[in-house]
Amino acid sequence: MNIVLEARNLKKVYGSRGNAYPALDGIDLQIKEGEFVGIMGPSGAGKTTLLNLIASIDNPTGGTIIIDGDYLVTMNEDQLADFRRQKLGFLFQDFNLLDTLTVKENVVLPLALARVPAAEIEARVSRMAVLLGLQEILSKYPYEISGGQKQRTAAARAIIHHPRLVLADEPTGALDSRSSTELLQCLADLNQKNATTIMMVTHDAFAASYCRRILFIKDGILFSELVRGGTRKDFFHKILDVLAVLGGDNRDFI
Repeated sequence: MNIVLEARNLKKVYGSRGNAYPALDGIDLQIKEGEFVGIMGPSGAGKTTLLNLIASIDNPTGGTIIIDGDYLVTMNEDQLADFRRQKLGFLFQDFNLLDTLTVKENVVLPLALARVPAAEIEARVSRMAVLLGLQEILSKYPYEISGGQKQRTAAARAIIHHPRLVLADEPTGALDSRSSTELLQCLADLNQKNATTIMMVTHDAFAASYCRRILFIKDGILFSELVRGGTRKDFFHKILDVLAVLGGDNRDFI
């Protein structure tokens, strides 16, 4: 199985000498093609910093990030912009949909920017609509749909260009329990049926239980790892046990 993401001795220090804060201190990790990996840890552990570095939104102080064979630290800004557009998909808590575009127009935006032929765009959006249950709302605008539908729209946009890696940052944070469950099941289905590679940062043990592997970060270093082997409910309780040691927050299993 191919390695999609590799980080070697990744470091990030904020501030200057005498007032420096090490957000990440020597992170090593690998994510293989088709994995669904969660990143967890208490507030301030370095989860968001790690995501920003992998997304090339921020630059590491030290270490190397390799995604699909490309070394991010050697790229200039134009190369990074092309890389993000072609090889990464993003799913955020606040949806980031354009209110002046319909659901369909939001979903196909990455393909339109890449000048994909119209016939190919139609084929892909039809498939995404079926996978994520968007058939009935393609002509609606974001203000006309629910939060769960907005996040499923954002998920379709994140994967429609077939990225090598989808980065999800607290994707259920703005959703109610039912919408959260629906979205997480959609992500799990995309991972299992499409072999979509996903890295999800979350503080929520319920959300994390949909992953196949969890990496726990504490004080900028990798603290422990869990691999799902049994039922999702069993995995959820194992996650809670680790969070209890870490001091992270969680919610009741539903």
